[in-house]
Amino acid sequence: MDWSRAKNVLIYAFIMLNLVLGYQLWMDLREQADANPDLTSLTENTQRVMEGRNIKVAVQIPSVTPELPKISYGFIGKDSGKQMQLAEPVYSKLIFEPDELVGALKGSIPGIENYRYDPANNTDGMFILHPLVDGKFPLFRVNLQLHYSDQRIFSYTQQQIEINSSGEEKRQRVLSASKALGNLVENYLPNNAVVKSIELGYYGELFNSDAQVAAPVWRFTLESGEIYYVQGISGDVISPSSDKTKE
Repeated sequence: MDWSRAKNVLIYAFIMLNLVLGYQLWMDLREQADANPDLTSLTENTQRVMEGRNIKVAVQIPSVTPELPKISYGFIGKDSGKQMQLAEPVYSKLIFEPDELVGALKGSIPGIENYRYDPANNTDGMFILHPLVDGKFPLFRVNLQLHYSDQRIFSYTQQQIEINSSGEEKRQRVLSASKALGNLVENYLPNNAVVKSIELGYYGELFNSDAQVAAPVWRFTLESGEIYYVQGISGDVISPSSDKTKE
């Protein structure tokens, strides 16, 4: 038996085993960090309320506070809001691969590359996407609906919009996500609530007019499916039960 060769094989095997174990440890630590968000940005009072009412936050609290303006936009296109059939159905698993989804549908759905998938608003038989403001922030009240059946997307309903220039609108620094969350925890969230996602975007009431206005908001989605919006400038809250702004 060639002991020198056997020794080299064992060394290589141990190296590969260490690499695999190291990668698994890194993944475990990453998952643990995601599952245990840093709550130090919340006030002591908010943390006490969370503990007393068993409210949990299952995601990291964003630290970004960009300066954003309000925007105005209008609905365009003669087919806006109508359900349109795709020439060729698309396998629905592509919704979880954004680049592949865009590649498969960009020839059929105008501007789909400027939309983002929203898992919080999915319903049976329909995927929801929102248009992006400045390519970053979803406009929550405007939807691109992808209708699917038997694991295939067969049609879509698109609200086409045109965002007007916001150059004249004053930019203001948005409220921090931790302050917005603190307000929700202390005044709005039910006992045992679990916050599963926090996202910065735009929201506005829809009016029967040519021009719509939307302002920056933090959106908080609970594990129960309830959604709360906190206006990013004023701090006003829109609750899911009333869909009305509360101060």
